[in-house]
Amino acid sequence: MLARSGTLSGDKEHCMPKDPVERFLAALDPGHRETVGARPREEQEELAAAWERELEADDELDTLDELSPAAAEAEAARRVLERGTG
Repeated sequence: MLARSGTLSGDKEHCMPKDPVERFLAALDPGHRETVGARPREEQEELAAAWERELEADDELDTLDELSPAAAEAEAARRVLERGTG
């Protein structure tokens, strides 16, 4: 059934967030999500940018992304936090 916005009524729940920070936070495990979510927005944006660069630059993540996009995003997020860029 179409909602007033012209989308399927259940689509909103299943859409990937467009905001890089929201996508990065979603890729984190719950403990790190809470910690990073409490940081200033500017730091979150820097981490999200590093995360996006990690996803784009690593061929192994590209291969993993074909099998499981969520797993690739989670691995990239783990790497960014492990490097201490935040």
